Amino acid sequence: MSEIKKLGIDIQLDEELAQGVYSNFAIISHSSSEFVLDFAATMPGVSKAKIKSRVVLAPEHAKRLLLSLQENVTRYESAMGRINLPSPPMKDEDPSQVTMGYNVGEA
Repeated sequence: MSEIKKLGIDIQLDEELAQGVYSNFAIISHSSSEFVLDFAATMPGVSKAKIKSRVVLAPEHAKRLLLSLQENVTRYESAMGRINLPSPPMKDEDPSQVTMGYNVGEA
């Protein structure tokens, strides 16, 4: 946010949008000119997930987002402790029966 203030950008946030959208599942895809981030929420035992939000980014902005997320996760872990991720599914396990989470790098 301090970077935005330095640029003199006035950010406005509608009350409805400020509520946010819960997501525990994301699909990231890309073409030569854009990255697409689809966010959804999945529930245990349900094989459907409706996309709740889509963000389309230029490659340069996707890289800036990656770096900003990394910086913020590092800051968070410094203050709150390490974020532990569940181990990936075993070779013989059905991935759909394993802990819900974000898909990484699906193209």
